Order: sequence, then structure tokens, then C-alpha cells
Amino acid sequence: MLANPSFHGRPLQLVPTVCNELSSAYALPLQLHSRSYQSLASSTLGNRTKRRRRSISRRFTQFSIRASEEPQHVSFLAADGAGVQSSPFSIRIPVGDRHLTVETGLIGRQASGAVTVRDGETVIYTTVCLSDVPSEPSDFFPLSVHYQERFSAAGRTSGGFFKREGRTKDHEVLICRLIDRPLRPTMLKGFYHETQVLSWVLSYDGLHPPDALAVTAAGIAMALSEVPNSEVIAGVRIGLIGDKFIVNPTVQEMENSKLDLLLAGTKNAILMIEGYCDFLPEDKLLEAVEVGQDAVQGICKEVEALVQKCGKPKMFDAIRLPPKELYKLVEEIAGSELVEVLQIKNKIPRRKALSSLEEYVISILSEKGYISTMEAFGSTKTMPDLLEEDEDEEVVVDGEVDVHIKPVAARKTVPLLFSEVDVKLVFKEVTSKFLRKRIVERGKRSDGRNPQEIRSIDACCGLLPRAHGSALFTRGETQSLAVVTLGDKQMAQKIDNLVDEDEYKRFYLQYSFPPSCVGEVGRVGAPSRREIGHGMLAERALEPILPPEDDFPYTVRVESTITESNGSSSMASVCGGCLALQDAGVPVKCSIAGIAMGMVLDTKEFGGDGTPLILSDILGSEDASGDMDFKVAGNDVGITAFQMDIKVGGITLPIMKQALLQAKDGRKHILAEMSKCSPPPSRKLSKYAPLIHIMKVKPEKINLIIGSGGKKVKSIIEETGVEAIETQDDGVVKITAKDLSSLEKSKAIISNLTMVPTVGDIYRNCEIKSIAPYGVFVEIVPGREGLCHISELSANWLAKAEDAFKVGDRLDVKLIEINDKGQLRLSRRALLPDAETEKQSIKPRSGSLSNDNVVSLKTRDKGKPKKVATVSKDGSASESEEPLKEKTVLIEVSSPAKEAAKRLVSPEKDGSDKLQPKQKSGSNISSKNGEAKVV
Repeated sequence: MLANPSFHGRPLQLVPTVCNELSSAYALPLQLHSRSYQSLASSTLGNRTKRRRRSISRRFTQFSIRASEEPQHVSFLAADGAGVQSSPFSIRIPVGDRHLTVETGLIGRQASGAVTVRDGETVIYTTVCLSDVPSEPSDFFPLSVHYQERFSAAGRTSGGFFKREGRTKDHEVLICRLIDRPLRPTMLKGFYHETQVLSWVLSYDGLHPPDALAVTAAGIAMALSEVPNSEVIAGVRIGLIGDKFIVNPTVQEMENSKLDLLLAGTKNAILMIEGYCDFLPEDKLLEAVEVGQDAVQGICKEVEALVQKCGKPKMFDAIRLPPKELYKLVEEIAGSELVEVLQIKNKIPRRKALSSLEEYVISILSEKGYISTMEAFGSTKTMPDLLEEDEDEEVVVDGEVDVHIKPVAARKTVPLLFSEVDVKLVFKEVTSKFLRKRIVERGKRSDGRNPQEIRSIDACCGLLPRAHGSALFTRGETQSLAVVTLGDKQMAQKIDNLVDEDEYKRFYLQYSFPPSCVGEVGRVGAPSRREIGHGMLAERALEPILPPEDDFPYTVRVESTITESNGSSSMASVCGGCLALQDAGVPVKCSIAGIAMGMVLDTKEFGGDGTPLILSDILGSEDASGDMDFKVAGNDVGITAFQMDIKVGGITLPIMKQALLQAKDGRKHILAEMSKCSPPPSRKLSKYAPLIHIMKVKPEKINLIIGSGGKKVKSIIEETGVEAIETQDDGVVKITAKDLSSLEKSKAIISNLTMVPTVGDIYRNCEIKSIAPYGVFVEIVPGREGLCHISELSANWLAKAEDAFKVGDRLDVKLIEINDKGQLRLSRRALLPDAETEKQSIKPRSGSLSNDNVVSLKTRDKGKPKKVATVSKDGSASESEEPLKEKTVLIEVSSPAKEAAKRLVSPEKDGSDKLQPKQKSGSNISSKNGEAKVV
């Protein structure tokens, strides 16, 4: 029948859909008005005697009718068939504390549906288009979604060599999935026209995130298009600041939020949720979902009013479903065998048995002549030629149109025929029906478990000897090999985003799903959208248990390779990743686990009481045949990550509450099994992991470490053999090394560069670096030089410095002055035997000081204790002091301790008897009230 028999003068386009007997795939485009339609029919069929009156729509049941232009609110010029749209139409929808502006009819008027949605100064443009010719029937709706963030939206261009946007970035892929997942449940079965959703960020203000806005824009564009979806969808983000839930919070508000929930649904039910939180209880999560559902309902009601005014007619007549007779035939042929096959516990044997049974059904139907070899959709019957004239023609009168047709009664009927594609689709639906019926009626699943039971769990750590941390987690037929790698900031993942700021991730999880994990042959290459999505879910689930960067300054990478898969491989990645982190010595806050929940909604159909049946730890077949896939990660206290997809029209809050409580019990069981891991996690750094040491110096000393153009820091790396030296503007220095010896060398050099000399300090065995007419330059510690004036070189008069000294000579000097520019003035004469300062006796030091502290000594009288630093030929420095005789010495740690200058302290008489300070890898240095503290 016609999609809309009342044309209202609008031009219509006729394209062929499913024909019973016609196998041609070409289109027969006709642009017809009601009067031009009358002329065509009259001229073609002539003026014959009218025998019977029928509806004109019967003649064209093999065509689907699509409106070529906008519906009734659009004006058309009929003279040349070109349509001219009216002015754009826009509405404002209240959401949270502000409004969304929705506009259609201005941009993208040739698309089936096009809309711009604005929140603040963030603008999303989304289009929906569909192909004119249907594709081959499939159990997977032919929908593709593409989302792109234009750098021009934020007034930027790409930083790469190519200045145009290229490959889709990971976070764009994640938003594509957020758009795709709520759209699919609303698509009606039997519609095979390929549909494409394109979404662009045209403007971004840095304040209003575009992802939730893109979900809403896609739902509105789909509702305005000709695609026959069931209901309008919308999406919102929910944040939790303090005890208050915020709808569509800003970027700044999300920085203080304990929850990041993105929810999409219709005005009646929830279709998709995804979010991350910091051990949020189940009841709080349900409150957030309720707030989000109320917001979605308000948006959907406003959009429905917009669709009534601007929407295009839906192509319901293009839907082609397999005939009901085919379902009965398949059940009769394979019913008893299906019951036995679905009881096979292992996945691969069950899959092969189902495939063999499907081929058996096709062969039986072919032998009986029920399967047609023609490439047509649906059932096939003999159809008359529409334009063939015959003596027994009938004339049907419909208004002013005369059409001649052949009498149907005179035609012989042909047995019903089915396409092979239809048989495969029906066989899959029948299999799903039998699986669901078995679970509801018998309370047993394919592997023999009851609905609440968890599969057997096995785990082991330390599987890979050279990896920094590794774990193999097995749950039933799902297995994840998780590997942890530790590194410095250079290993961090850089994120290229719209805002003009460099963003680095110090923790990331990469998930891979090779075809071998399901026993198949397939493509191996760049990660798929599914792999990126599952990896991000596991990553965000593990992130809350990581220690802060100040306590553990490593970049952490987790790789999860799925080696076996039969349901919830992303949740296996959470469990395996947690164990691998512990095996790598990462001080995680606690252990967490993940579980996937399923559901059979229509239980009355299979003999149940109508209550939805929730399944714990679902298999792959239960995911495909069931109505829900709800993944929940966390511990026995709260939730860290969740993701829910629905295959039906949506679920309600009571069902979600039941699923969350059942998931909590499942997590407790899994955590108990993880604690039995054998061998257990080592919980200490691997000997192959890099060493990272943190030092704190004065911020103004950072340039001394970097040097001109980075020359100094590069020379330190080359000289000591460390992997990297990272400096920060606040004075924090991070040294990454493979071994302790190179780490200590670099620490000593940096300490000497940033040390704060004190007038009166003595430096022994120092090398002369250069000679000038007015004195010599002496290196008191590596990288620090001072001038010893010619008058301070000797007790006697010297005409020229080179008369007594040459470059490379070593001598003892004393620091006697530091000028305003920080330049050091040294004296050798002050240390000669006839000098007054040398008459003081030397008293041993009372205790050793930490190598990370700079110590200043203050006396209550005139004199000051002398610090003695000895520099050996290899460049290492040692230090001792010459305290005053009969003076009270007050030793206190002053604020320069934050510079972490390393000095090796030794007695003055014997420079070889050095006191090696204790080293602590990765120690932090902090200060409070001017005192140094090694943490």
C-alpha cells in the first residue's frame, strides 16, 4: 500500500522495494503529481470498459514511496518540480539550568534529516541519510555513525604536517559508539536501507562538552528523517557535585564531580548508560539515573512536537519481514535438534553444531522446493506484467484515474518460496527463542548454570619473566592476558583535543581482540571501534585505584590481550589488569572486579511469571539472544565504571536496581576468587622496571640544570647514562634510570649545580679550570666555579698567576664572598698555615647528614664553623666541617634543604674515608617551616 494515500499535492518519488517475482535491482524513479499521474495512466491503458472499482494503491504494492521534499509546512513550485523551503524552524528546549537551541531547515536541506543543536557557544551539526536501494537482509541493522571534532571549532588548526582532520581519534570513536548504541534499539526490524549518521562539532566554547549534545542531535535528526524508527531519543550528562546532581554540567563543574554519567533514552525508558565514578554506591547511581531520565523525557516531548511540524513521512512500507509460515517450517524441522544442541556447554562445539543444523534446515527446504534461487527479498509469488494488455483486462476507477489491470482470479497460484537469506535470519531468531525458553522454563543456561551463578575462575601472576607485571585471568571460556609496563613521562600518551593545551595520560589501557580468541580467521590491524570502547571502559574502571602521581611518579600502561572469549572480555580485562598492577608493584588502593549482567525481558512468552529474569556473568550467546548487556566494575563498597546496552525498547529503574544488586553479589564472589591467585602478585617493583627519583630544588635554579638550549641536561644524561631528566617550573626534578649507579651520579651533579654555597665553606682538592691575568677560576664542585683573585692565591706577592699555577692544578680554597650576581670569590691564602683561621683545632662532626639536605651551621659568637669540601679527580665531592673550638654550634636544617644538594661528607684528614649516605629510590623531598624532610 502507499505510505500516505493522501498526497496533498506533494511530489512523490517511487522506488522499488521487495518484489515477489521481480528480481531486478534497478529503480524506476517517477516524479508524479496527482494530475500528471492521471495523464500517465490514461494515455497508457486507454479508455476501455470499466468492470470493477478498486483502489489505485493495489497496482503499486511493489513500490515504497518517499517524499522527495519537506512535508506539509514546506511550499513547492510545481511548474518545474523544484521545491523551495520556507524559513528555518527552531525551538528552545530547557535542560538543567539553561536551554538547548534546535534548528532545522537552514543547513543540509538535501539530507533526509539535518539539525543543528546549540548549548552555549558549542554547536553540533548532524545529518541522517539513507540509500535509495535496500541492501541484502541481515540481522544487523546497516547503520554507520561518524563523529568529527573540527579544530576550527575552537579557532585552531591541526598541529601535524597535514592541516586537515584525518583519521578518527580514539575519543571521537568513543562518541561514535555513544551515538550508535541508543539508536539501534529504536530501529524496526526488516528495514534494510543503509543509513548513515554524520556529526560535526562546528563550534566549541571550551565550557559545554559536545558528546551528550551529539547524542541528542543524532536522535533529533533521526526523528526528522524518513527512517522508520520507533521513538525519539535524547542524551544528557549527569554530574554529582557534593550531594547535588547536575544535568549537563560544564567542563569546570565536572572537575569537582564524583560522577560522570551519560544517559540516553526515550520518554518512557532507558536505552543506554555509560559512566565512571569513584566507588559510588548503587543507590546514588540509581538517583543519578532517575534525574537523567527526567531530563531526557523533557527533551523528547519537545522534539516530538518539532517532528509533527517538520518531520518527513516514515518509510514503514519499506519494511520487509520473513513470512510467518517460514518460522513454523524451521521450528518443525529443527525444533527437537535445537533443544539438544543448546545444551552443549562448550562454545566451539555448540557453534559448529548450530552451523551444521542450519545447513540441514536449508537443505531440507531446498529439497521440498521452498527455497528460491532468485535474489529477491521475502516470499516470492507470480506477478502479472503491470502494463500488458489482454482481452480479459479489468478497468479500475479511482477518482479521475482509469487503470487497466488483469483479473487476479484467472491466475494460477504458485507454492510459497523463500530466499536463503530469510531462512538464515529465521533460524537465528528461532534459536534465540529456544535459548530464552530453556532459561526461563528450566532455570538452566547453556553451560548448566543457574541465573545467579558465576563461572569458574582461575588466575595466576608473574607469568612473563621480563615484563614489569603480568597476570592471566580466566573465567569460564573467557581469558585475558594483562601486562603492565612502567615508565616516565616520555611514555605518557599525548591527547590531541580541541582546547589549546597539551594533555598527557599517565595511565592508559589498550585492549586487543584477535580473531584467534574465538577460533576464527579475521582481520588483524588497527584497533576496531569495539576494541577502543572496551579498552576505555576497563581503563576508567581501574583508574580510581591508582595512587597519586606524587606517591608513584610512573606512567603506567596496561595491555589486555583477549586469548579466549565467550562473554564479558572487557570485565575480564578489569580483573586481569588489577592483578597485573599489583604484580608490577603499583600500590593500588584496593582490588576491583568486573561482571556483565544480562536479561530476558518477555518471560511470559516462555512460561514465566512476567518478571524480567536477570542473568549474572553472561555468555556470548546470552548477550546476542538476550535483551541487555550491563557491565559493572568496582568492589564490594561501590562502583567505578558501568556500561549498559539494551536490545529492546528500554528498561525501567526497578529492573536496573535489581541488576545492580545482583552485580554487587557477583563482584564479591569474583574478588574472593581473585584473592586465591596462584602464584600471587609480587607487589614490588620488578628489577627490570626503571628507577625514578624525585628531587626538589629552588624554581630559579631550574635553568642551571637545563642550560642554554638544553645543553646542560643533555650532557648530564650522556655523562651519567640515565634515561631521562624531567624538570618542572615548580622546582621538581625527576630522574629516570635503569640502574642505581647512574641515578646516583646524576643526583650528585644536579645537587652540586643547585647547591647554595655559604660564606666560610672550605673546598679541598679543587681543579683550576682557567687562568686570567687577575686570578684563576676554580671548580669547587662539578659545574660550579669561583674566582680566586691573584691577591688571594698566596701569602706572598705574585706578579702573574701563571707563574705559580697552571690549568689542571688542584688546591684548597675557602669561600669568602658571594656578590649580588651570585658570583663566588674564593681564597687560598686564607687556608695557608700562617693564616689566622688555620690555627683553630679541628673537631670531628657529631653526626652525618642526609644526602638530600643542605645544612647551614650558625654560631652564637663571632666565628663560624668552616665547611670543608673535597673534590676528587673523578669529579666526586666530599665534605667535612671544621667546628670552632669552645663554641656552641647550633645545627639546623634551613630552607635551602629543598634544593636537595648531595654532598659526600668525609673527615678532613682522610678524604678516602667517605660516608656514603643512604639512598632511597623514588623518595620525595618536602619541607615544612623551613625544615627538610625525606619522605
